[in-house]
Amino acid sequence: MKNSKTTILIIAALIIVGSIYVLEARRVDRGSGSPENSDIKTLQRMSTQEKAKQYEPAKEISSPDGFINTDNITIEGLVGKKVVLVDFWTYSCINCQRTTPYLNAWYEKYADQGLEIIGIHTPEFEFEKDYNNVLAATKKFDIKYPVVLDNDYSTWTAYRNRYWPRKYLVDIDGFIVYDHIGEGGYEETEKKIQELLRERAVALNTEEAIAKDMVKPTQAENVDFTKTRSPEIYFGAARNLELGNGDSQRIGEQTLKAPETPGKNKLYLDGKWEFTEEFATNESKEAKIIFRYEAEKVFFVGSADTTVRVRILRDGKPIGAAAGKDVIMNNGDAVVNIHSNQLYRLIEDPAGHGEHTLEIIIENPGLKAFTFTFG
Repeated sequence: MKNSKTTILIIAALIIVGSIYVLEARRVDRGSGSPENSDIKTLQRMSTQEKAKQYEPAKEISSPDGFINTDNITIEGLVGKKVVLVDFWTYSCINCQRTTPYLNAWYEKYADQGLEIIGIHTPEFEFEKDYNNVLAATKKFDIKYPVVLDNDYSTWTAYRNRYWPRKYLVDIDGFIVYDHIGEGGYEETEKKIQELLRERAVALNTEEAIAKDMVKPTQAENVDFTKTRSPEIYFGAARNLELGNGDSQRIGEQTLKAPETPGKNKLYLDGKWEFTEEFATNESKEAKIIFRYEAEKVFFVGSADTTVRVRILRDGKPIGAAAGKDVIMNNGDAVVNIHSNQLYRLIEDPAGHGEHTLEIIIENPGLKAFTFTFG
């Protein structure tokens, strides 16, 4: 009798242990089977009803003016299938250009795991509405993800956006669960992408493992904004509030004389200039642009109907080793040939930030000057 009881107790214990094992195994397997996908936040993901109380639904692309890298694309068509990163940008914006290597790297890394990126190209200047200009820029910056032209600002307005660049992340259920203004925040943004991709994997019951490492684009530029003390400067009458030696915000012709000692962060022009809302055009030979700045890098947005050659001086001398990528050294002169509607890199100083006087001498009439930006 004692042996029978012992046997029964052993069998019962084995049954209990086996049951616990099965239950525990099932509990662990509720993820997709990979360590990356067993995150507790993913396993306890919010219902759509709960999300609706906390987040706004994504806005649809409105009246697109053209598509690049796709024949057509909609947010609605991606909801329930993809995680979507909506990036508002414009191609002559240096802040957007510095963000692009991260977008490219994320697209390469995560597109096969359920991420779609849509670049909403909302133009700051009239020339950025031109499809061929935007197409050339996407090729120059090696952008492979879909780009949509938003020339009438309708998608920009739907998102109530006011910044270039700005990123919105749309989850698998179609809600805007994250947004970031401007440059930076790349690790934070990528971690959110990974979190949303894990949520997608659970929602769709896939076996995809989402990496937890961070991208490190080789072409990314590091910028110390705490040392850059010069703001963006506009030439066009609509926004040229820092014009130091003329009538700001006046459309039409002005003949100007630059002072011998320019003030810091004030725009000075020399020669005859025609002002429109967006840009100023020199109408005389050897006209000048003078600006005293404090930064490491100087960028200039400009164009010309026919190529215009300009000479670049810094503190009265050709810039030499501080020459930007678009500067050509020619018999001791630092020269930029301006024609295309684009951002030109004038100064990229390996010595770092400093205060200097920039002088641009325009050899022929016809340069259209839009903005200075700094880094």
